[in-house]
Amino acid sequence: MSWLSENYEKTALGVCFVSAIGLAFIGWSKFTSSDEDFQSLLMRIGKNDPSISSNDGLLKTLSSFRHFREWSKGGKEDRPLDLFTGVPLFLNKSNIDRPIDLVTDSPVHPPIPNTWWIENHVDPGFGNSPKLDADQDGYSNLEEFHANTNPNNVKSHPPLIGKLQFNQLEAVKWVLRPGFESEDGSYTFEYDQGSSKNRVTAVKPISKGELFFDKEPAKGRFKLIGSEKKNMYNEVFKQDTEVTIVKVEDQRPNKKGLIYEIPAMFALKDASKHVKVDKTAVLSLEALGYQGKEFRVEENTTFALPFESENKIYKIKNISDDNLTVEVKLEGGKSKIHKISKGKLSAQ
Repeated sequence: MSWLSENYEKTALGVCFVSAIGLAFIGWSKFTSSDEDFQSLLMRIGKNDPSISSNDGLLKTLSSFRHFREWSKGGKEDRPLDLFTGVPLFLNKSNIDRPIDLVTDSPVHPPIPNTWWIENHVDPGFGNSPKLDADQDGYSNLEEFHANTNPNNVKSHPPLIGKLQFNQLEAVKWVLRPGFESEDGSYTFEYDQGSSKNRVTAVKPISKGELFFDKEPAKGRFKLIGSEKKNMYNEVFKQDTEVTIVKVEDQRPNKKGLIYEIPAMFALKDASKHVKVDKTAVLSLEALGYQGKEFRVEENTTFALPFESENKIYKIKNISDDNLTVEVKLEGGKSKIHKISKGKLSAQ
């Protein structure tokens, strides 16, 4: 067995001791040299010259900023050029060896000219590009083209009446029946709206010029105008008989001024002959994020689009089960009538 094997532990300890002395020396030398480097750096800083040797070049640069400079888009033979990507070409599915040039070739999506896609920065490269909605305002690229509006600006869109949809009719039927006439010309009344009713009894009859009723559903809705005698044909007696006709004015906002002429004490079996209807259209605006959100407008009432805006230029003229008639006020005092079929959008 060698001496190294017998004294292994002593040998390892000696090597470690020598390494430690070496590392200590290296550290001490770095510490002293960094101090010298720092001193030399301070000396150099103190001698720095802040002036710019090429000062005249700086003055020329500042002076050039005062000149008006305008960037103009490149072009060749009236063709606008994209300075970054060059001339946009599209694959021709009919001839893959000859790409489509939007400037020189015929329209890829008639009737929209190719220049429209370029000028409005809209991609015509899809088969259904005319049906796409670039700005997500509810109007397709084709609709924006026909209306000459900006397909990339949600605030620029065709008239909203084109996206008004008539969903259904809500109808409330009612019957007003004048009763006994007092010596002073006052009357009792009954109002029947199916499950809801109103009554004016003989205890406090209604005089000419008074509003009635005092409770819902017809609170304050009617005003007694007066009455007159008329000869009317009586189907029971097969001859003309004298009938008292009571005149009542509707006070509902959308029907204010409408006068009903109703026979006093008509037979209950004839109630269906005197039925009146309050009509309300259930509508939705299929654009501007309002798609599917319903709102209600009574017949002969003005409204706005969107519904919560203040510009009430629309008015419902007539409502039926199948269609709706809307009048739109235009500039210059003119108006236009739109007829909307149930479940469909208005025609422009």
